[in-house]
Amino acid sequence: MRVGLTLPQFRADPEPALAVARAAEDAGLEGVFVFDHLWPIGQPDKPAIQSTALLGALCAETSRVALGTLVARVGLVPDAVLVNMLLTVHRMIGDRLIAGVGTGDGLSKAENDAYGVPYEPAATRLARVDNVVGQLRQRGVTTWIGGRSAQTLELAAGHGVPLNLWSPSDEELTSRRGAVEITWGGSVRSDVDLPKMLGGLADAGVTFAVLAPVDWDWDDAVAAIASAAEGVRR
Repeated sequence: MRVGLTLPQFRADPEPALAVARAAEDAGLEGVFVFDHLWPIGQPDKPAIQSTALLGALCAETSRVALGTLVARVGLVPDAVLVNMLLTVHRMIGDRLIAGVGTGDGLSKAENDAYGVPYEPAATRLARVDNVVGQLRQRGVTTWIGGRSAQTLELAAGHGVPLNLWSPSDEELTSRRGAVEITWGGSVRSDVDLPKMLGGLADAGVTFAVLAPVDWDWDDAVAAIASAAEGVRR
């Protein structure tokens, strides 16, 4: 199982995110991932660094580690714009890009409303994901589909790409196993038993785990995650 982490993105200064990405690469982690939100969930007064702008900076700041979106939301910009944004990153770093794409959910609806962007029905958003992923796949971009509904599972299976689940239960992981490749994303607190957690995910068949540190010092988070990751590579 490969292991990566998300970055300290919800702030005005990009340097902490770039520094964590460099440290993650130096520590041997396999990926760093960016969220696609206009502000931290539920905190509209807080800043957020735009996802593909941050990816562009990361292209220059890293040389080995995978760079990914967890996940780029359809509907914030036209499909053609989203595809072009991700293809631009792909032209810069090639197969290091992991383009996670998803529909968004009710938690992010307020972001659309605040900026006058229609929050479309689920069926429309699913069709957009199908379109975007299809175009990216045709261009050779490594792609994940984020979501936990039966419809997103069907889309992932139909495109032959991994399904990314955010903090799924053990039962959900078990029920999806075998139907499609599973990648995992979720928040982790500093008191978690990382070796045990990652071992459990590896045993469940997860192929890539992306950890989002919550209450960590970032240097400590990188070191602890990198150390725990060694146990699931053997």
